Amino acid sequence: MGRGAIKMQLQDRVALVTGGGRGIGASTAAILAAHGAAVAVTDLDLEPAEETAEAIRSAGGRAIALACDVANKDSVDAVFERTAKEFSRIDILYASAGITRDNLVHKLSEEDWDAVIATHLKGSFLSVQAAQRHMVAQRYGKIVLTSSTSALGNRGQANYATVKAGIQGLTKTLAIELGPFGINVNAVAPGFIETRMTRATAERMGVDFEQMKAAAAQGIPLRRVGQPQDVGHVVAFLCSDEASFVSGQVIYVAGGPKA
Repeated sequence: MGRGAIKMQLQDRVALVTGGGRGIGASTAAILAAHGAAVAVTDLDLEPAEETAEAIRSAGGRAIALACDVANKDSVDAVFERTAKEFSRIDILYASAGITRDNLVHKLSEEDWDAVIATHLKGSFLSVQAAQRHMVAQRYGKIVLTSSTSALGNRGQANYATVKAGIQGLTKTLAIELGPFGINVNAVAPGFIETRMTRATAERMGVDFEQMKAAAAQGIPLRRVGQPQDVGHVVAFLCSDEASFVSGQVIYVAGGPKA
């Protein structure tokens, strides 16, 4: 967490993180564990999920790793049931699983459209549906979904921008539906975060990644690109009881007020 960091009250809470094997998901899983939560780290591939879980355990935390295809209902339901069996409850869902299949609209294939819709939008829906069954019963829960500044529009990302805008609508609707059961639902909307995904974008565009980061930083008021932990700390706050009266919000983690 860093020297002098504020300790969120997540002791004895149980979190499930989708897309927890790499990038923002992995960083957030580690931060939630550092604040005291037991964490189920899920990813499409078990190996990166296990790497994150092992790092948490090595630091003294509690974690398990599970393979999960968030676009498959049976797969999603299975990891939630396994987590509840392992840790007796589920208090927190952070839905971070995502992919990109960028292209200009006239080049965008139906397969790439469907893959992004399924992973981000359907995946968030299925994860929330599984989580709320546990949270409604215990009348407590924290759900954080992942939007993006791309929700405001971004060239070459018609599919990605669409799902990220949809997640904002999903977040606000869920906050209304689940609020009476003591469940807070919010979303984070990262800007330019240094991850494998943004590096892949640079490669797709044929641009040097370091030059891309430097150019992006010039358009950000804080004059730097984000790091995965910048998002993870915001998620940890939203999952804590210190944020108990915050719900239905989309928090932009972008270094400034613009995308």
